[in-house]
Amino acid sequence: MAVKNPKELFVRLLSGVRQGTEQGTKLYKEISQLVEDPEIKEVLEARAFISEKGVSTIDECFRVIGEKPVKVSTQVQDVFADEFRKEFAEIEDSATRRLYLLARANQLNQLRVAEYASLVAAADISGHSGVGVLLSSCLADRLAFGERVHRIVRQIAEMRMGKKVAERVAA
Repeated sequence: MAVKNPKELFVRLLSGVRQGTEQGTKLYKEISQLVEDPEIKEVLEARAFISEKGVSTIDECFRVIGEKPVKVSTQVQDVFADEFRKEFAEIEDSATRRLYLLARANQLNQLRVAEYASLVAAADISGHSGVGVLLSSCLADRLAFGERVHRIVRQIAEMRMGKKVAERVAA
């Protein structure tokens, strides 16, 4: 489908974020079922819940601009999910699995952060300040999740380092 003007581009980008968010929600739910760590499971389930709210927020953006989502390719997201499943299944160590899972969840999240940041700017340029506010709320949710993931990774690293120091002292 050819893009003829900035509004069509905005609708296409917004549609891509909507479809990606829907797929991401399913992936977060799927991943949470694979996790043994209750804290990480809870974080992923919370991300899936917030992502569902994000889809509703995006739907409100479409309502405000008087458009409907269009179909866009999900190939990148599909490859990401397939690679995640394959690589995750090959990791045996539970601590390594946690770190891998968090790294990939954060990678997916950062993709959405970039998309939302671009869409907020596009909404402002197109004179849809209300849509910019809605998209900014989704962006804030994504940034908060990224910060939470960083905090958990730091805690895991500190615990691992603490164990290694204790082992050295004991030896």
